[in-house]
Amino acid sequence: MEERNERKSRVGVVVANKMDKTATVAVHTTVQHPVYKKYIRRTKIYKVHDENNECNVGDTVEIVETRPLSKTKYHRLGKIINRAK
Repeated sequence: MEERNERKSRVGVVVANKMDKTATVAVHTTVQHPVYKKYIRRTKIYKVHDENNECNVGDTVEIVETRPLSKTKYHRLGKIINRAK
């Protein structure tokens, strides 16, 4: 029997949830500049499948890679780590 590969998971903050069953999550990473060796903060925006419309703007969430669900959605909501106040 074949084993499934581990899915990449990322932690980010929900920045929009106006769409039905979809949330927009911003994931921040720090990378080192190749010449100046200074750390730079990079932000990438992901569309995330949120089946029950349970996350709100400001929540910290874990997202997991999945098969393509639409043209721009290829992550799903793993769990809500911290609720916004």
